[in-house]
Amino acid sequence: MADRHNRDLDRKPGPLPDPINSKTVDTHAHLELIHNSEANSPLIKQTLDEAASVGIDRVVQVGYSAEQSIWSVKCAEAFVGQVLAAVALHPNEAPVVDDLEKDLAIIQGLASNPRVRAIGETGLDFFRTEPALQEKQKYSFKRHIKMAKDHNKALVIHDRDSHQAVLDLLAEEGAPSNTIFHCFSGDVAMAKECIANKYYLSFAGTVTFKNAPELRQAAALVPLNQILVETDSPFLAPMPNRGSLNTPAQIPNTLRVLADVRGESVDYLAAAISENAERIFGKF
Repeated sequence: MADRHNRDLDRKPGPLPDPINSKTVDTHAHLELIHNSEANSPLIKQTLDEAASVGIDRVVQVGYSAEQSIWSVKCAEAFVGQVLAAVALHPNEAPVVDDLEKDLAIIQGLASNPRVRAIGETGLDFFRTEPALQEKQKYSFKRHIKMAKDHNKALVIHDRDSHQAVLDLLAEEGAPSNTIFHCFSGDVAMAKECIANKYYLSFAGTVTFKNAPELRQAAALVPLNQILVETDSPFLAPMPNRGSLNTPAQIPNTLRVLADVRGESVDYLAAAISENAERIFGKF
């Protein structure tokens, strides 16, 4: 994550899109990576205010390490009504931390905080994690699944080059009632399996990329009550600003593509996603 962080901070945000009329939620952002600032800083407030100005008035701030999960909770505490927190060890972080049990204990402690509404992002990543470390990654994922169920929180899944392994492990362990595939990257067949299991599919800027027709086909299939939208800020800025620094204010660009693919109005889709987010995460 650190290397990606450094690369993305060299970029500038794209221009603000035209506002949407129906307020909705960025369900997955890393605000601390946009500015590298304190959790309650004016820079974070500015980012949230810019997002609200185009109709994105709530954000789920997602941790990827013990340290950043603590930051996420502080941010959610500082911006009540606008930000909620998810806490976890990212699947690429978990196998390489100095003391996995210590860091898992920190996440466990944070999970009971009332501003924490999800455990994530956790999961499997066979793209960046070498085979020798994948069993440790699976162990961490299992621990996070248990935390989500023990605390009755949503589970936010990072899945890269590990689709079947993630689905198999969820089936073995028993998925929490609210399970979200963040930045969904599967094909139509995987989408159908997730839909059948009542998982939520969250779409990021990748769905707008020209080289992602299968992703758009998958997005078209998702029932209205199982779809979410996100930025994964500061990564994956949607078209027409691909390559820029991503922020929650870019959600309308992704929403417009999703609405077009699904044959729905932007406002109708935005309202449904807002309802889904509050059903999963509760009031902001």
